[in-house]
This record gives sequence, C-alpha cells and structure tokens, in this order.
Amino acid sequence: MADAERGGGPTAVFGTAADPATARLHATRLGLWLIAGILAIRQVAVVLSTPRGSRLTDLETWVGPDGVLHVKGSLYESTQFTGTPFGGLVLKPLTRAAEQALGWGWTFGTLLLVVALGLITARALPDPAGRRTSLLGAPVAISLLMLSLPVRNALWLGQTSIIPVLLVLLGCFVVRGQRVGGALIGLAAALQPTVLLFAPLLWFTRRRQAAVSTAVTFAACTALAWAAMPRDSFTYWVHHMAGVGLGGRADALANQSLHGALLRFGLTGPLEIGLFLLLGAAVAVLGLRRAVRYARDGQLLLAVAITGCAAIAVSPTTWQHQLLWVLLAVVGRVGRRASDRYVWPVAVILVMTLSANMMLPHIAALNPLRDNIVLLAALAAATAVPFLSRTSEHYASPVPTEYAPPVPARFRRVPPLPFLRRVLTRPNLFLELLLIRVTYAAYQQVRLAATGGSISGGRARAEQHGHEILSLERFLHLDIEHAVNHAVVKIGWLRNFFDFYYESFHFVVPLTVLGVLCWRRPVDYRWARTALGFATVLALVGFWLYPLAPPRLMPTLGIIDTVHGVQDFSQPDYGTLTSLTNQYAAMPSLHFGWSLWCGVVIAVVAPKWWMKALGLLHPLFTVSAIVATGNHWVLDAVGGAIVVGAGFGLTYLLSGPRAVAAPAAPERQPTAEPALR
Repeated sequence: MADAERGGGPTAVFGTAADPATARLHATRLGLWLIAGILAIRQVAVVLSTPRGSRLTDLETWVGPDGVLHVKGSLYESTQFTGTPFGGLVLKPLTRAAEQALGWGWTFGTLLLVVALGLITARALPDPAGRRTSLLGAPVAISLLMLSLPVRNALWLGQTSIIPVLLVLLGCFVVRGQRVGGALIGLAAALQPTVLLFAPLLWFTRRRQAAVSTAVTFAACTALAWAAMPRDSFTYWVHHMAGVGLGGRADALANQSLHGALLRFGLTGPLEIGLFLLLGAAVAVLGLRRAVRYARDGQLLLAVAITGCAAIAVSPTTWQHQLLWVLLAVVGRVGRRASDRYVWPVAVILVMTLSANMMLPHIAALNPLRDNIVLLAALAAATAVPFLSRTSEHYASPVPTEYAPPVPARFRRVPPLPFLRRVLTRPNLFLELLLIRVTYAAYQQVRLAATGGSISGGRARAEQHGHEILSLERFLHLDIEHAVNHAVVKIGWLRNFFDFYYESFHFVVPLTVLGVLCWRRPVDYRWARTALGFATVLALVGFWLYPLAPPRLMPTLGIIDTVHGVQDFSQPDYGTLTSLTNQYAAMPSLHFGWSLWCGVVIAVVAPKWWMKALGLLHPLFTVSAIVATGNHWVLDAVGGAIVVGAGFGLTYLLSGPRAVAAPAAPERQPTAEPALR
C-alpha cells in the first residue's frame, strides 16, 4: 500500500493572506486544533487527577518488586497481564523507571501515540481528498480518537492497545519499502496476533514482499519470546490458546468478539467452539475479500479498517481498548444521496463514543443488540456495509439535496447561519431514530445528575425551591394547586381521566406528531423537530440549575398524589418512579411544554380548523392534568411555555422562517424534458 497522492501546490492550498477563503480555512483549522487540544488536556487531567490505585489499573497489576512484569512465577498466574509473551518481553526492561512509567510519562506517551495515529489517519484519506482536507482532517481525527471509548479506556487502564494500530498504519502509509512496512505490521501481530490477517491482505494486493516480511517478523518475535520465556509462551499459546481466558471471563460484556457473543447466548463446549471457528472463518474470508477490493480501488485506509474489524470479530477475546479499528471505518462512504452520507459516520461515532445503554433502551428484547453493539458494528463494516467504490458516479458527487426556496425574514440579520437551509426531502429515518434515542438518553442522564445522581441528594434544596414557588404563586394569586387537587379527587371519573391523561399522552402525542410530519410533511418535520430539541435542551438547563419539588412531594401541603399513590416521606427515596427519573425535575414542566409544542405545530400545519382546535385542546388538558394530579405547580407550566417559545425563537433566529415547499411541477419539468426526446 502506498500513500494517497495529493494534488495542488502551496499556492493552491494556502492562497494569499488577503483571500477570505484562506482566512476562513486558517480560522477553522485553529478552532479544530483548539478543540482537539482541550479534549486531550481533559482526558489527561481526568487520568492524572484520579487517586493512585484507581487509575492505570491494568498497568499497576503488571508491576512486581523489581519493576514492570518482574514478578515471581508466570506472568499469567500472578498478574492480570493479557498480552502476548513478546509484549511482556518488551515491557520487562522497565524496571527502575516503573514508578515514573505509571504516571505522567506513560499517560503523556499514550497521548502522543494518539496524536500520531490521528495525523497518519488524516494523511491516509483517499482521493479526491486533497491536502486541505487532510489539514482539517487531522484535528478532527484526533478529537474523535480522544472521545472514543477505546482510547479513553486505554488511557484509564494504562493499556498498550494503541501501539498495534499505529504500527499497522505506519507500515501501510508512512514508511517506504515493503520489507520495512511488513516488519512493522509483523511487530504489531506479535503484540496482537489477529493482526496477522493483514498478511493475506498484503499478499492479494501484490505486496508479497511485505506479506512475507510480516510473517517472518511475527515468527521471529514469537520465537524470541519463546526462547526468553518458554513457560509463559507455553501458557499463552497452548494452555490458553492464544490468550483465551486471560483478563476476565470470556463471556463478559467487555469481550466484543464472536466468541464472547456466542458464550453470552448460552452456547458452550464443542458446539460453541465449532460455531465460533466456522463463523470466524466466514468473517475473515468475507472481510479480506472486501478489503482487497477496496484496496485495489484506492481506498487503502478503508481496506485497513475492514481488515481490522474482521480481526476484532475473529479474535477469541477483544476487550474494549482493542476496538479502535471500528472507528477507522468511518472513512467509508455509504449512500448515493448527499443526505444519506451522514448515517454511517454518525452511527460509528455514536457507537464508539457512547455507552451501549445510551444507544438502545432497557428492553429485554433488545438485550442481544445492546450487549454486542460494537461487535455488530465491526461485523457490519467487515462484511455487509455497501461502501461506495471510487468508480461510482456517486462517490465524489452524490445526488444533491433539494432545498426549499428561502423565505424572507422580518429582520435583516436573520438567519445568521444562511447555510442552514430548509431541506425538502424526507430525512433518513434510521438516523433520526438514532439521534432521538441518544438525545433522550442524555436527557435522562442530565435529569438524574441534577441532584447529584440520586433523588435524595437534592431533596432539601428542591423542597426549599418548592416553598419559594409557592410564595411567589400566593403573591400572584396563582396558588390553586391544593384546591384543584382536592376538588378533582372528589369526582371519581374526572380523577381517573386526568390520571390516564397524565400517564398516557406525554410521549404518545409528540411521537405521533413527529411521525406524521416525517411521513407527510418532511419540511415541517425538520422545523418542528429542531424547535422541540432547543426547548428540551433549555429545559435541561432549568432542571440542573433549579431542582424543584412538585406539590405532591411537599410533605406539609396535603396534596394527594393521584397517580403514584401515598408517598412515604420517612424514606429518603420514595415514589414509584424514583428509580427511573428525577422527581425533582419539575421546573420547567416538559409535560406541558411538549404538549404546547404539539398544539402549536398542529395549529400551524393542520389544514382543517377542527384539527387546529383539537391540537390546541391537548395543552389545555395537559396543564389541567399536571395541576389536578399534584405533579406540577402552575408556574412550572409557565416555565414550559417559555422554553417552548424560546425553542421556536431560536429555530427562527438560526435558520429563518418556516419554509414553504416549492410546487412540484416546476421542479420536475426540466428533468423530465430530456427523457422525452
């Protein structure tokens, strides 16, 4: 594999100092590097600020009385070391400097490896990416690496799993000469055996000297380690079958390999081993075929990523810090339409930066997906995702997105971001569902974190705020909660109605509105979804800054909780939903805010007057329900209305007025004429 060629000279890249485009490019580069630097500093600070014993825990276990990996007996009996014997041989010289290696030196050394990995990745981007894209791609790649779970895990544990990935990229894209490049890849295989899959990739892409060099280097390093540490080598290669069973249970969720997944499905014994070997062979063959095809197509970095993803799947144990190969697959282009190009990279970035619990909800039927989500991403990249070939007409020029004609704003400087134009086509449903799920998971986390991670942590403060709200309502003559609550309790059918309305319509109506808009009115869907997102983010700020006890959780007010039942105020955590949500996230009320959003959207887009009226009834019923059931103060509804108004206002400010779809006939007529000739 060779470096991707770069076109254009210095003048074409940098231009003149007076060129506005060049100035914007420099400003963008500076901003991206600033973000990368901040992320790097934050990751290092998190590791180094953690007390000894809680950080670099894997590296700590490798230390004996005389230094790193200088322990009595076998490495694999007395420590948690899971690397190859050759890896142990490399680390053994760290004796006198062991103490320093466990702190600043090791952490900053790992950080430099990550930076080098990002720089090489940006350099290896395939054509038609030029030097300018590479310059911008370097800080973006470093930022993504810093945010990724494998790098964070490697920094936290003190692992060496970044080194094999870096060695492979050096051998493929940086060093000159097939023998040297193959030697680096063989060295990586000596540290992580499944990297040997790169040898057939090199062979079938006509780099046979590199393939031979890879195999020879791997064999030499392994033999050297066997000669120096025969007992440890026998333990690793024979007793543990290339590391199987080292470093924890093979069926643990941290083992994202086919072997771990099969064990989690309950398969054991010869059946599991046979199925693992069969599936592993199929993944290796399919992955290598695809990698060879994309390498011959000129997408060398994608070929490397596909091979690495196959190596993840076929390895008996693949721990979280060894999953960087999946992130490299983000360079593949998927989809003929420009609007679809974001689906694959966004999905990969989310999978590699967020926990599985944020990706999928806690539903029993989804447990197999959630438990193996990174493995599934690796399998998809290696065997299934239809990455575009560079020979495809859509590779460099995807089908352009249709935009609605801009609507003049009432204010001259609106919108400040004119490139955020209204899209006419329907959004990608998978991407929308993925982003909605992640946003809601973040919403849940922030709600709970607003009280220090527990309901009892913010009780006193929330009740104090409750008395403040009550005092303000009495001053404004709005303190109707007690009277309305007790009046509704006396009427059985009305109480049941409000209880049902409170519990049933909070999520159903907004999701229904979003679904109908997405299917029938995609332009309005984007406008409405953006406003809802802004309103929810603003509400999270309110939950964080002002935790508030609702009337039903104020012990002295005598409010009857009609939905959750009688509360036990003698317990620090009470209420039937305290394990699921933060009960003190009352200001502003998103129950009312989301219902008001539904009412406004329906009133704006509905074609019939009676539809508009029904839509406006929903916030009316909702505000009645939240007050009657004792779940919110009247001022909570006012707060909900404020954040919804601010959400629509921010949408207008940033992207202008709501778009009006252009007539279909004028848009289609020019494209239809040539077909008739």
